[in-house]
Amino acid sequence: MLFDNRTVIITGGAKGIGAGCVEVFHAAGGNIGLLDLDREAGEQLAAGLNSIRENSVRFLECDVSDFTRFKICIDEIVEHFGQLNSIINNAGTHPPATAIDDFSLEQMQNLMTVNFLSTYAGAKYALPYLRKTRGTIINISSMTAILGQHLSTAYSATKGAQVSFTKALALEAGKQGVRVNAVLPSNVDTPLMHEWAETLDDPQSALERVASLQVFNRMATPQEIGQVCLFLASDQSSFLTGQAIEADGGAALDY
Repeated sequence: MLFDNRTVIITGGAKGIGAGCVEVFHAAGGNIGLLDLDREAGEQLAAGLNSIRENSVRFLECDVSDFTRFKICIDEIVEHFGQLNSIINNAGTHPPATAIDDFSLEQMQNLMTVNFLSTYAGAKYALPYLRKTRGTIINISSMTAILGQHLSTAYSATKGAQVSFTKALALEAGKQGVRVNAVLPSNVDTPLMHEWAETLDDPQSALERVASLQVFNRMATPQEIGQVCLFLASDQSSFLTGQAIEADGGAALDY
């Protein structure tokens, strides 16, 4: 098993890509620190997986934009499981399609805090533990970081910041044996995707159009992105660091 007896912290782990990562890492033998704002969904997911393997998932309610609380949660997970081998900085949000003229600087500051500064904080607080295990940091960015997205200047900017941060931190942390990579999904069938579609005039047509962008004519499942993260967290990717893995189902090939 690729992650047997190792520990991973996954932010935003109760739903969507985060939940897909939780399920994949759990199936690979890992112990999971599941952090999320949604207590009901987090506790339900943790309870189901703990019924399969006792005391393998620890859920903590956490707002990653509250950096004091975030650090407390990371420390508590490490104390509970005894070590930390990986952190997946996945928590984030996608605002409705909005022109730059209508997106205030205050909104941008808040979005940057949730989508990027939480990634910075997660890496910063996890590094002291990851140095001990020669572990990994995985940042969930987006293909919008390199392709852009119409009426999404703010979101794309936060995701681009994650990629630049990944590359710079890989140089710094690699000297201490810690690998840092990013995953750039294109379109994933998540609750967040459906929430975004609901902001448009014709949600169903929007979802169908989004699915058709991939060469497979479908969106990725959260578990498929979780498998990419598992590869990056495992010894099978021991020579990869500073990479922005485009998990896009070929969506950019005919861009």
